[in-house]
Amino acid sequence: MRIRCKPWARPELEACSFFIHEPAACKNHWQSCFGNDKPIWLELGCGKGGFASQAIVKWQDVNYIAIDIKNEMLVLAKRKIEAALKEHSLSEEQVRVMILNISHIEDAFGPDDRIDRIFINFCNPWGKPKHKKRRLTHPRQLIQYKPFLRGELWFKTDDDGLFEETLEYLAETGFRVTYLTRDLHHSGFADNLETEHERMFMEDGKQIKFLIAVQKRDA
Repeated sequence: MRIRCKPWARPELEACSFFIHEPAACKNHWQSCFGNDKPIWLELGCGKGGFASQAIVKWQDVNYIAIDIKNEMLVLAKRKIEAALKEHSLSEEQVRVMILNISHIEDAFGPDDRIDRIFINFCNPWGKPKHKKRRLTHPRQLIQYKPFLRGELWFKTDDDGLFEETLEYLAETGFRVTYLTRDLHHSGFADNLETEHERMFMEDGKQIKFLIAVQKRDA
């Protein structure tokens, strides 16, 4: 679905105290950008912020970065995050949001950064063969995450083809799957955060696929 241009979106983001104006300026010293030594978790393609706004409440002892490519989408995430922070009396110091083309994620994160968890939730499956290289779990993307990912990659999707091919991508690029379910909501997994999209997919009769992967020690 094409998102209509909203001229007010970027100015609203620019006025947000936890919006990162120049992600490249934080490369290789994200810990300093937060000003503490807490773990840093990163959500790639945060959309309207349904997951991020829950994550910052559930996991209050981490620093959280939410990324999207569109101003018009990120501004909605920013609003949801602000509402969650206010409702639960949380500090905005724990969260950052920023615009970034994830295919160039190496512009914002480097080997001196330590990202302890990456979330990829319901990313575009890019089903046509010529478009698959755009997937956030494609090998050319996974290779870019490896220099700064020190912990787990959490991946969730409703798309069967994307999930099965992601398993191949992970094996190809030196990741090891530590948890896997093809029916998340009947798996007993306790830490799932259900989003609006997720409920919509479930109502359509789709099972939610989920995995956790880490880099192999010898990779």
